[in-house]
Formats: sequence, structure tokens, C-alpha cells
Amino acid sequence: MNLTFNLRDVARSESMRSNTSASRLTQFFSYLHPSPATLVLLLSVLIGTGAGSGVVLFRALIHVVHHLMFGEVSGFLSTWGHWTLALIPLLGGLLVGLMRWRMRDFGPGLTTLLEVAQGDRELVLLNPITKMTAASISLGSGASLGPEGPSVEIGAYFSLLLGQALKVSQERQRLLLSAGAAAGLAAGFNAPIAGVFFALEVVMGSTFAASAASVVLLAAVVAAWIAQIGLGAQPAFDLPVYEVRSLLELPLYVGLGLLASLVSLIYVRLLRFSQQCFKGDVAGTDWLARLPRSLHPILGGIGLGLVALWLPQILGVGYETVESMLQDVQFPLHLVLALLVIKLLMTAISFGSGFVGGVFAPALFLGASLGSAYGKVLAIVLPNASAYLASSPAYAMVGMAAVLAGSVRAPLTAILLLFELTRDYRIVLPLMMAVGLSIWMVEYLHPQVVIDNTPEPKPAIDPTEPVSFPLIKVREAVQPISLQLSAQESLTNAGHALLTHRCHSALVIDENQHLIGILTLCDLHRLMSRTKSDEELNELMQQPIRELCSTELIFAHEDELLSEVSDRLSVRGLHQLPVMTRDDPPQVIGLLSQEDIELANSLAKTREALHRHLGKDEE
Repeated sequence: MNLTFNLRDVARSESMRSNTSASRLTQFFSYLHPSPATLVLLLSVLIGTGAGSGVVLFRALIHVVHHLMFGEVSGFLSTWGHWTLALIPLLGGLLVGLMRWRMRDFGPGLTTLLEVAQGDRELVLLNPITKMTAASISLGSGASLGPEGPSVEIGAYFSLLLGQALKVSQERQRLLLSAGAAAGLAAGFNAPIAGVFFALEVVMGSTFAASAASVVLLAAVVAAWIAQIGLGAQPAFDLPVYEVRSLLELPLYVGLGLLASLVSLIYVRLLRFSQQCFKGDVAGTDWLARLPRSLHPILGGIGLGLVALWLPQILGVGYETVESMLQDVQFPLHLVLALLVIKLLMTAISFGSGFVGGVFAPALFLGASLGSAYGKVLAIVLPNASAYLASSPAYAMVGMAAVLAGSVRAPLTAILLLFELTRDYRIVLPLMMAVGLSIWMVEYLHPQVVIDNTPEPKPAIDPTEPVSFPLIKVREAVQPISLQLSAQESLTNAGHALLTHRCHSALVIDENQHLIGILTLCDLHRLMSRTKSDEELNELMQQPIRELCSTELIFAHEDELLSEVSDRLSVRGLHQLPVMTRDDPPQVIGLLSQEDIELANSLAKTREALHRHLGKDEE
């Protein structure tokens, strides 16, 4: 009780200080009278400076903890002999477990920060400091995770603080969040271009606008500049010059891309599976759920320590091992394969047990291991073609990008990241081929992406999932048919009907009231633009729309889940589709668009929030 009271007091006092600082900052900008565009650019400079400084501090904390654990503490425990190495991850797990025992959570992940930008959640001031400390302890003591995830969250959190202090609109808040995420990744990897594309691909997604590029670019450049001052101008890896021996080896990267997609799928699903195991959702793991959550990191530390006695390379971020592979240090094939498999398992255990860190660095480790093993296997299988094949480090570099792209669904980020790290244009073709195949296979099999492992209490409907979808049927979101046209109508009459009713599309019905196609405004524009003379146009406009409408239809049934239909729309790039009954013959009951799905999801979240509020009032 005292702990909760103290934390609330501290949070309240910090909130008051934050409000005072926000008021002064608002007064300062009001005094300057900048235009809206200038204000956003000024904020992007502040975001880049704050994110870069935060990442420099975070990396310094990791270094301090690592030196303390593997230097001072390891020396003190050296009387344990060989077992000393196993005790360090255990000690790290104990410290993280104690933090989880004393605190409700370690702060928001990127998914939650996106919701804060949309106004669905509130920001808690103490969380980022707590999470940075927990991540530093986790990574410094050997957890098999990476620093890039927390680095992105540092930048995103700082941008949200500025946005909320100045009370900007939700659209600007999302833009500033993208700038913060770009700044965090740019500073973490010393790769500003990759940071920009990460923000545009992962954070902004379909909301990307060309006007946003300047803000994200400026924040990423400033953050990378600050990081270079604090951490040095060298990139994350010291990579060799990429070697192109023959264009005939380019098809070999097809196999690497396909293998990378499989590793990405296994990686993402193992992370999910590990989370489910520690929650007790998998058969035989009920005992884990009954244990206090603060003990989970200790179990993870025990597992890490025992495996480290055999393979110490799996401890920590693993950049040294990756760089050794890229520098063509002669790891035997069986060791590289063992590192690939064990790193997969240990990352999943670290992730699920509650250590704090990101999933980028392990993906790069896995990709380097896969590519190195692939190159060694090619040298064995094709001994007479060695003069035409690049060495294994080349395949390791491409494998890093391919696994990263498949894991986080950010192909452009992965390509540009490796391009920035190598600074060699000759790697682009193999990169594009392997990454393209990897992301295609992953998208085809449709895995879910894991960005962070923030364990937060679940409400009746978890707003971090897309999510109300599984509870909603199509019939609850479908809109009535706004316009139906007879198949015998001319294109002229159909066009006038679309204009009069202000419709995006119309259903085309035959004499038996059966759906035979859809005619959209895009169809009308395309047909008219193909005519080369007035005579052709006149002839076209008199044709019945039966012969001109789109007849190869993708449709949904009224009893399907919205999640399935949403995937169908996005994968095929459709704006809307008709909804049918399962009668024989089927009947059309309406149209369903992506906007209708988003509206149904928002309504479901609001309805559940109201139910929870009313339930609390009744209590």
C-alpha cells in the first residue's frame, strides 16, 4: 500500500512539474509566433536532439552494467570457476524480477505509444526511465535481445511528451511519434536513412504523406548526429567490402530469401509461443502461470546461463559474433548452425520470461548465421564453382536484411539499413532479391509481427490487438446497398446514376436479381480513357454495362469474421466488396469497405470501454 501511495505521489509531483514545463514551453513558442510548418520543424529538431541524447545515455548504461556484471561481479564470483558465467544472467534475471515485483509494468511499448498518439491511452511519466533501466540490466547481463527496440521507444516517448505538452492535434501527434521512432532507430544503428523508412513503413503505414518526410528526415538526421558525437561515427558493424564475383550467382540468393522467410516465421512464432507458455496458455505450462511474474526473469536467466556454458556467443546483443561472421572468421558449419538454432530458442526464452529488449538485433544475428551457413553449404555442394561464388560473409550480410525484413515486415528499412552499413551499391541487387522473396513469403503466410514484449494488464478487449475483430461478424459492419443497376443499362445511364447518387460503385444485377458484377468510378474512367475518337466514345457509352463491369468478384459472407475479410481487402488491394448470404442462390445484402471495418472496430472499443465504466460505477 505504501509503495503504491509513494509511486502515485511521485507520479503526481512529476506530472505537476511536467505541466509547468509544458506551460513555459507553450509560452515560449507563442512568443516566437512561428507558422505551423515552422513549429513542426522546430519540434523535429528538439525530438532528434532528445532522442539522440537518450540513446547515448541508454548505450552508456548498457556498457556500465555489462562492465559491472562481467567485470566486477564476475571477478568477485570467480571462485565458482566455470559456473561464474552461468551466474551472471541469473543475477540479471533476479534484478529484473525484483523490478517487476516492485513496479506494475516497465512502461509502454511502441504499439501502446501509437495508441497514446491516437488519444486512446494516457502517458505515464515514470515509465520510460524504468524501462530504460530494466533494458540496460537485461542487455548488460546477457539477455538475448537487442537495444534497438528500447532506442525506438525512447525517441517515440520523447516526441509524445513534446506533442502533449504543446497540445498538438492527433494528426500532428502521430507525425511527431513517427519522427521520434525514426530518430531512435537512426541513433541506435547510426543509420538515419533506415530510421526514416522504418518510421514511414512501420509507424505511419498508410497514413504517410509527402509533407511528413521533412519532419521525419530532420529528426533522424539530428538524432544520428547527436549519436555520432556521443558514440562515434562508426556504423553498428565494421563490414568488409561486398564481393561480386559473377552475376551468375544472383539466382542463388533466391534460395537464401526463401530460407530467410522460414527463419523469420519460426522466429516470430517462437516469440509468441514463449509468451503464451509463460502465461500458461499452452498445455503443460500452467505451473508457469501460477508463479509470480517477478520469478519469470529468474527462470529465463537460469536457462541463459546454463546454455552460455556451452555457447557463450548467444549471450547479449551478439554484435561481436555477427561482426566475426562478417569478417570471415572461420566458424565451422556445425557451430554456425548451432548458433542459429540456440539463438532462436534463447531469444524466445528471454522475450517470454520478461527480460526487456528489442527484436531487431536477434533478427540480424539469425540472418547472419543463416547466410553464413548458406554460403558454407554452397561451397561444399558446388566445389567447382568457387571462383564464381562470393564468400560466406556476403551471404551473411544479405541474410541479415532478409530475416530482419521478414520479422518486422519492413523491407525498405532492411534494404537501406544494410546499404548504409556496407556503403556499397553492389550489394543492392542481391539484397532486393532476397528481401523481396522473404517478405513475399512472409506476407503470403500472414504471420503477426512482434514489436515489443511489454506485459500489460488486459482489459475485456485488449486495445493493442486489432481486435475487436474476432468478436464482430460481417453483418454487424455491412452497409446497405446504395445503388443497384440493371445489367441492361447503358454506360451513359450508369455514369449519370453514379454521379446523381454520389456513389463510388454500383452493383450490377441481372433480370433474376442475381449479382453479376460491380461498376466503379475507376472502371468508368478507365473505359473512357481508352477511346481514341468521338465515334468510339459514343459507341462505348451505348453499350450495356453487363459487358463492361468487373465480373470476377471477391465477396464476403455475412457470418464471416471481420478479421478474415479485412485481410482479404488489404492483401488484394480492394476498396470494398459485396456481402452475400449463404442461400442458394446467394443474395446480396450490402457492401463492406475498409472504412466500415475501421468504424466497427472503433465502435466495439468504445462500447467495451463504456461497459467497463458502467461496471465500475455499479460496483
